[in-house]
Amino acid sequence: MQLEAITWQRLAERLADHLDGPGTAPEQGTWQRIGIDGAPAAGTGVLAGRLADALRLRGRSVLVVSAEGFLRPASLRFEYGRQDVDSYLGGWYDTGALWREVFGPTDPGGSGRVLPDLWDPVTDRATRSPYVELAPGSAVIVHGPLLMGHWFPFDLGVHISLSPAALARRTEESARWTLPAFARYARETGPAEAADVLVKADDPGHPAWSGLPD
Repeated sequence: MQLEAITWQRLAERLADHLDGPGTAPEQGTWQRIGIDGAPAAGTGVLAGRLADALRLRGRSVLVVSAEGFLRPASLRFEYGRQDVDSYLGGWYDTGALWREVFGPTDPGGSGRVLPDLWDPVTDRATRSPYVELAPGSAVIVHGPLLMGHWFPFDLGVHISLSPAALARRTEESARWTLPAFARYARETGPAEAADVLVKADDPGHPAWSGLPD
């Protein structure tokens, strides 16, 4: 796959143009779901914020949802220890809650009533955030790790990829135990192939991307 150099701001603008363009903008009474997938070191939240700003400048209403707000309680995440790779891959994130609180309400005919987060991992308590009533035509940007492979119904999926060396270099020491998990995720799920758009970000100041789907 041939990649083209791009800036993060230009990337956000190109994605926003595509999402707001003919044939891809949401139909009347529906919502648009975008996924930005990548390890914590990839900075998915930064691109999600830039994309949200670009869409808002085009008159779109946007809700950004972090997968970190849908972590399971510590008693479940750490049932087999605090650094268990299998648990991290399959048990840390409450994908059922994401389906129930984010994707189900934004399916065609859904209520549009979305919960932006569920669990605070710092306090290990429910966030008790209020539901958000999305206007028709709104975009929901879900970002975080391990999003591909769950059949989430993204209208556009973006994967920010780091080489193993770059991922190791940019991952905090306390989180390096997750590196084997991301190696398995890349090997078994193939997020670079599953996503509609691939962004290589080994050098965070000089990303490159695959372009938009046809």
